[in-house]
Order: sequence, then structure tokens, then C-alpha cells
Amino acid sequence: MTGTQLSQQYQTTFDGIRQTNPDGNEFWSARDLAPALEYQDWRNFMQVVDKARVACAQSGRQPEDHFGDITKMVAIGSGAQRPVPDVRLSRYACYLIVQNGDPAKPVIANGQTYFALQTRRQELADETKFAQLPEDKKRLTIRHELATHNKHLAAAAKGAGVETSLDYAVFQDHGYKGLYGGLSAKDIHARKGLKKSQKILDHMGSTELAANLFRATQTEEKLRRDQVRGKVRANQTHHEVGSKVRSRQQGEANHQGTGRHHAGKSART
Repeated sequence: MTGTQLSQQYQTTFDGIRQTNPDGNEFWSARDLAPALEYQDWRNFMQVVDKARVACAQSGRQPEDHFGDITKMVAIGSGAQRPVPDVRLSRYACYLIVQNGDPAKPVIANGQTYFALQTRRQELADETKFAQLPEDKKRLTIRHELATHNKHLAAAAKGAGVETSLDYAVFQDHGYKGLYGGLSAKDIHARKGLKKSQKILDHMGSTELAANLFRATQTEEKLRRDQVRGKVRANQTHHEVGSKVRSRQQGEANHQGTGRHHAGKSART
């Protein structure tokens, strides 16, 4: 069997054990996934699942949102059944499981590809739907997501040594200064002409909110990945990420401007 045929076989297997709940959300049963990944011993497979749970928590996500402990009834003969423990897994949970599986197994390598592609396809579908939303709905959607990721960022910052409310305010300012070319939260508040009680995040368009969301997610990931320790280093990291997001935005804006320039020149000639 060729590598392509083997890959298609495993894809068919993973697709075949995928289930959906009454709301149409997909999930996989750990009891079904274990043999598909060639784990014959349930206890050995649960060790991989436990590693995946830890990885999920370390990524700033709630494990219970992706790993649901349930009981499954299995047949034991003569029409009788008995309950066994099972885990209802999200696509992300499956991805983490194959990432923590035995890399020597071809099925694990194919599983990593399958769940990575499935995740990306869903992201692209979500992006398409998002692009069709009106501006108000886009803004509210990103604002809600940013509120969630700011909590994850706060947890990562606390792990790095940003402990008090004042520490966190200084930490946030470093991110804003990086993203806004030296402007602090107070400066941005003043520039927008807001009242003291108004929050700057509630007065941003979808594009500006998206930049702040990217700043938050990338800073959280870098703090955890690089195991940043100390308030000073955490502040520097936030500023660095903010600056990179700003540079990326400026680069995209320049590219779009160049594209318009060449299009105009072409039209004139």
C-alpha cells in the first residue's frame, strides 16, 4: 500500500468514527479513537489523553471544554451491557492526543495531518462566515473573543511574575505602547475623546480590535513558550509583540498601497 493510500485509509477511519451531537457539533469518542490509533490497552491510551489535557491547560484553554468525561454502555454478550468510562473529545483534543502519541506509528503521523487539516478547514470556513458579517457584528464577535483571551493573557502574565493590579496595568501599557507607537492606554483613551468611565476596547472598530486580539494571543503564547520570568522581561515581551503586530499592519498597508499604485499606473498606460 502506498503512502497516499495509507493516508486516505486513515482519513476514512477518522471520518468514520466522528460523531455529532443534537446541536450539530462534532466530537470523537476516546473508546473509538484508541483502537483507531492502534492503542489496544485503555490505560496506556489514557496516559496519552492525560498528557493532552495538560497541554490543553498550558495553552490557556479550559480542558473541560474539550475533554468531557462520560460513561458508555458496551455489550458483554447475551444482550447484556455494562458501563465503562469514556471521554468525549473535541477536534482540538484529538489533535493534542495525536501530538502526544507515539510518533513511530504511521497512524499517529497521519492523525496529526488529518486533525491539523480539519482544524484549518474549520478556521477557513469560520473566516468566510465572519467576512460576511456586518461591521457591528464583527466588532462584537472580536470584542467577546478579546475579553476571553485577555483572561488567558492575565493568567500567563501572572505566571511570569506580573502579580498586582498595578503590575498588570504597567504590563498592558507596554503592549499598547508597542502596538500604538508609544501611546499608553491613557493616551489612546484621550485620542479617542472618551469619558473617564468609557473603555477604549468598547470604542474600537473590528480591524483595531483584531490587532489587539493578535497582540494578546501572541503575547500569551510567547510568555508560556519562552517561559518568561520576571515583570521586566514580561513587559519587554509584551512591548516586542505589540511592535511586531504594528510593523505587520504597516507592511500590509504599504503592500495594499503599492498594489493600488501599480493598478492606477497600469490603468493610465
